[in-house]
Amino acid sequence: MTRSAAEIAASVRGGALSAVEVLAASRARIEELDGGLHAFCTTAFDRAATRAAEIDADVRAGRPVGPLAGVPVAVKDLIPVRGVRTTSGSLAYRDLVPDGDDVAVERLRAAGALVVGTTNASEFGYGPRGDNPVFPPTVHPRDPRLTPGGSSAGSAVAVATGMVPVALGSDGGGSIRIPAALCGVYGIKPAMGRVPLYPGCRDERFPGMSSWEALEHIGPLTRTVADAALVLSVITGPDPRDRHSIPCGDVDWFDDTLPAGLRIGYSPDLGHARVDPDVRTVVDAAVAGLGLPVRHVEPAWPDLRATFDALVALETDLTGMRALGERVALSAPVRAVLDRPWTAEDLTDAVRERKAAVNRMARLMTEIDVLLTPAASVTAFDRTLPGPALLDGLPAEPDEWTPFSAIANLTGQPAASVPVGETPAGLPVGLQVIGPHLGDRVVLALSRWIERARGRDAR
Repeated sequence: MTRSAAEIAASVRGGALSAVEVLAASRARIEELDGGLHAFCTTAFDRAATRAAEIDADVRAGRPVGPLAGVPVAVKDLIPVRGVRTTSGSLAYRDLVPDGDDVAVERLRAAGALVVGTTNASEFGYGPRGDNPVFPPTVHPRDPRLTPGGSSAGSAVAVATGMVPVALGSDGGGSIRIPAALCGVYGIKPAMGRVPLYPGCRDERFPGMSSWEALEHIGPLTRTVADAALVLSVITGPDPRDRHSIPCGDVDWFDDTLPAGLRIGYSPDLGHARVDPDVRTVVDAAVAGLGLPVRHVEPAWPDLRATFDALVALETDLTGMRALGERVALSAPVRAVLDRPWTAEDLTDAVRERKAAVNRMARLMTEIDVLLTPAASVTAFDRTLPGPALLDGLPAEPDEWTPFSAIANLTGQPAASVPVGETPAGLPVGLQVIGPHLGDRVVLALSRWIERARGRDAR
């Protein structure tokens, strides 16, 4: 499926395409490819077909249809989908069929999108790959020996291979941006509160599913920036069920003009990260090719992995999940959180360090408007490993390859991964764009500029 979401919706509204035809093409592509890729967990073609027929009937009758009319959409298996098995990648919920949609899914349906199924992810989102005990692991779209990254692995692969033009992901520490970078698609985590979450992260009845509340964001993975903006125009806006949600009247999602005098900063390593030389070369070239003034910044920030890990534990229902672990086998990343003897000092120190990180970022953002970094330190690597064995020629710790993502979750700032090229080995590289507080429009506008600078589709 090569058409963009915007093209599909316009064609369906105008009668040039039927929603039933679009769904059939998406289904054929999924059935052709997914047996080897394992991007999908559960498909929902029959339910989508009923909705597609309704949309076509509305078009024939001259009744209005939504801005995403007839667009096939996949939803990460951590995001509840009404009437469709949604497991969170856990044996504890392998048969769970939610009786309600998450807010974003509810809004997609109301806009005419066709939810074709759920996509593979790490168990409860713990871990930057897509492995879980319930489904076979998702593999990279270009080489099945490699990881697509995670935790929104299936969503990235479904978009990268044209099975759907849009997929929802969730991002508590990079889980949209990391697989977007490794698979060569666009992925954006909007500012905290732009997209409400409920019941995901909010329903205390479901340990594991209720984790990550103050870190998690929902956002789209797409092949074009314009499609991401279209989706965000539909799924953003406050909802009383999410205490973090905020009004979005300050954002024109379709305005892609760059602000006059935009101050762009670029840091290749944030002062502490090791980056693969091939990745660094691609990102450096992309930044140099923007045709915009860019200031190199050296924030010299500390490595925040320990702080982030402790905050994840703080956001985890340790009691409830430990009880789950007595009934079913849990994945290694989940067990690592549950088995550690956390102290109150570990958690309160992390809260303090988060405040310090937010303050450091705020001071930097008085000097620049946008911060550019690599989206990940490496390209896709052996999917049987927790991380690359080597990083910049030296042995690497398993979680050392994702040093750029979590900061935007700690601060709540909008951030995106934009595909900017490939290494000599033919593997995609992403450039991360971190915007100012509530600066979603700036992130989208600069992302679109980068897209155009590379000569990619600028629809």
